Amino acid sequence: MASEDFYDLLGVSRGASPEELKKAYRKLAVKYHPDKNPGDKDAEEQFKKTSEAYEVLKDPEKRRRYDQFGPDAFRGGGGGAAVDPFDLFRDVFGGGGGGGGGFGSMFEEFFGGSSSQGQESGGARGSDLRVSVEVTLKQAAEGVDREIKYRRYGSCNPCDGSGAASGSGKVMCPTCGGIGQVASNQGFISIRRACPKCSGSGVTIDNPCGTCGGEGRVREPATVKVSIPKGVDDGTRLCSRGRGDAGLMGGPAADLYVFVQVKDHELFERDGDDLFHELALPYTLATLGGSIDVPTLNGKVSLKIPAGTQSGRTFRLRDKGMPNLRSSSRIGDLYARISIHIPKKLTKKQRELLVEFAKSCGDKDADVDEGIIDKAKRFFEGED
Repeated sequence: MASEDFYDLLGVSRGASPEELKKAYRKLAVKYHPDKNPGDKDAEEQFKKTSEAYEVLKDPEKRRRYDQFGPDAFRGGGGGAAVDPFDLFRDVFGGGGGGGGGFGSMFEEFFGGSSSQGQESGGARGSDLRVSVEVTLKQAAEGVDREIKYRRYGSCNPCDGSGAASGSGKVMCPTCGGIGQVASNQGFISIRRACPKCSGSGVTIDNPCGTCGGEGRVREPATVKVSIPKGVDDGTRLCSRGRGDAGLMGGPAADLYVFVQVKDHELFERDGDDLFHELALPYTLATLGGSIDVPTLNGKVSLKIPAGTQSGRTFRLRDKGMPNLRSSSRIGDLYARISIHIPKKLTKKQRELLVEFAKSCGDKDADVDEGIIDKAKRFFEGED
């Protein structure tokens, strides 16, 4: 049984899932298989060690014992019969993995190339991009289509995104062995990072494309049409899949995130799905009662005002707010808060009538101590 730590041999953490263990073993088995490294005793020895490690860690009971006691748990026959690394290889890959030359065809089946060319792996994923779009409150309520122009890395046409010049191809990265990651040990901690040679792709290019320099992508202008749904709020994030930067050397494209900014409205303030409006009411209408038109996002509606309405009173107009972004059947309300409008100037006749009204209410000194307009203002603002 190998003396190295089994997790280190496979290049995984101690909490690795069964799928992660299997994926790690597959990569190492391909890298060190004797058919791929004829006459290389070191590679053959490493192939056996990784097979032994995977044989233990893939079995839940054996893994539990290994985590508790280490390799000592399998000395003296405690681990059962020794594993045949070629049998284990066949079990994992489902084909002929023995030392008789069956590895080459299997390599082509799983990785799309011959064993002499190295493992072909996809390039690194591109970067997500962020753009902003500004809409009015009415557009946010009704929904709107917007065409957005931005710049991104797109797939290089001459090399079809591969990064390789015509007639050239990719080879397995010599630094990471096609894994795309390199590990460094700091005490008991193993830190893995993207391979600096291949940027995590696992492959390198002998003859890079002259247009993209081997990246497989070029900087270009782009346009996308975005449908902004009803009910979006300031800061709502929309996602356009695959419209971000193209990946390196044919890697998958990332996403484009569109952040919505809703302009302030001159009449309405928004709180979630509800709208709030400051409704200026003539003091005569507030006193006598009647009807007044209230603005909404879809035109004016009539609101009945009871006699004696005080400043600060709020009226609720149902379903006159914003639609809900997640439920088409839900609509917010509009709240109209009353603000009594006091005229700054009066005609002589208006003033005489108002003074007479004040005196009839018992305010005999209304026209002497202070202006009747100030009295009325204090009254309708609820200070008296």
